[in-house]
Amino acid sequence: MIRLIVALLLTTCGLPGLAGEEKGDDVPTELGTEGFAESGDVKIHYVTKGEGPVVIMIHGFPDCWYSWRYQMPALSEKFKVVAIDQRGYNLSGQPTGVENYGVDKLVGDVAAVLKHLGAEKATIVGHDWGGLVSWMFAMQHPELTEKLIICNLPHPRGLAHELATNPQQQKNSQYARTFQAADPAKMKPQTFVNFLKFKSPDERKRYIGAFGRSSAEGMLNYYKANYPREPYTEATQDFPQVKCPVLIFHGLKDTALLSGALNGTWNWVDNQVTLVTLPNAGHWVHWDEADTVTKTMVKWLSP
Repeated sequence: MIRLIVALLLTTCGLPGLAGEEKGDDVPTELGTEGFAESGDVKIHYVTKGEGPVVIMIHGFPDCWYSWRYQMPALSEKFKVVAIDQRGYNLSGQPTGVENYGVDKLVGDVAAVLKHLGAEKATIVGHDWGGLVSWMFAMQHPELTEKLIICNLPHPRGLAHELATNPQQQKNSQYARTFQAADPAKMKPQTFVNFLKFKSPDERKRYIGAFGRSSAEGMLNYYKANYPREPYTEATQDFPQVKCPVLIFHGLKDTALLSGALNGTWNWVDNQVTLVTLPNAGHWVHWDEADTVTKTMVKWLSP
């Protein structure tokens, strides 16, 4: 599967060109309305729905705010849901340079959205790279983090341990090494849509548009700026303890991020940790088991 993804992402034959496509998202009514926040000189696009305590949702690679389409309607009945486009993606700003995609910049974008909303705190939800940003946001801004929900992204200490000690994780991380070395000029970001699993033609169409508006350079820079490089070693960074309650979902069929990296998570959280493993779900656990993930989120977040 990993080899197939790498081959697909590096192909230069893409989907039909997107010239003339609208520059805005046609946001479905049931998912909310659009807005923008300023993070320094980078604008961050988001879609929001509902009123109440703020829940900020952060997508991974390759994805966009629409990743949370299955969760947003139910969550918005009790919360103000805000699903962002990370920098480099869709309608958010797309700065050049690897240095503009370091995790501190990404965390800063989330803080800027929270400030823009005028909220004192938020529950932070993240998948994949959005998961890393969520972990780091909770560590760097405990005063702003009400609760933390992670979808298929182990704590950075856990991933570093697996990369340093588990040959299977090292092998399965070949895709990341490929992205670190890739030339964005040879990639068509809209081809990423070919390996995502959709439940309707409309979902596919929306992703074709989003990836056509995204920056291949920016998308690759997440790996170039933040993913560990060979030779892999145990994490040397002194990560602060996460102070808020944490809910973790992990699809056990994920071949990119193996479940062994979850071991020890409770040692790095100074609060309750709830771990939900789903044996029939893959990397996009919030799509593969959307109903279970959504219902669990709502119940866990509700007083």
